[in-house]
Amino acid sequence: MMAEIGYVRVSTVGQNTARQLDGLELDELFEEKASATTRHRPKLEECLRYVRKGDTLHVHSIDRLARNLGDLLHVLELLLKKQVTVEFHKEHLRFDTGESPFQTLQLQIIGAVAQFEREIIRERQREGIAKAQASGKHCGRRPKLSAKQKEELKRRCADGEKKAALAEEYGVSRQTVYRILTEEGREEG
Repeated sequence: MMAEIGYVRVSTVGQNTARQLDGLELDELFEEKASATTRHRPKLEECLRYVRKGDTLHVHSIDRLARNLGDLLHVLELLLKKQVTVEFHKEHLRFDTGESPFQTLQLQIIGAVAQFEREIIRERQREGIAKAQASGKHCGRRPKLSAKQKEELKRRCADGEKKAALAEEYGVSRQTVYRILTEEGREEG
């Protein structure tokens, strides 16, 4: 029996998958809340194991299924080998085992454009972070220890206390302790 399967993905837990594949009657739906950059996507892996010959996999858009062109081609190859039809609704593309050379060309062009678009977004993000840092804003994770705690840690190390014990007491790794101990030379130079 042929089944209509859906795969939807959003990047964060706060995002909603409701608009993806809205109105389609599906026999099974696999819903993922993971970034596209994440290699391990358990629901996609489960979906790929679940689909059978003759099934149709419905995906909202190419970027919901794959991280990049190579990933897209790999996933499509797996599905087509299983004789599963793949339908991308946003792009109005359908790929099946009877795919033509033109269909392959379309897929590669669209995948390359999607990858280019993601790179543009990343570049803008990097530029925004650089601009924020230049204006004195802190970007990234906050330091685990305050300046006062760092000075205290340095003093205690200088007094001969064990670094491993201090790392445990302050709730940081030994690597962090060693980094703090070498920061002074970088800041002065």
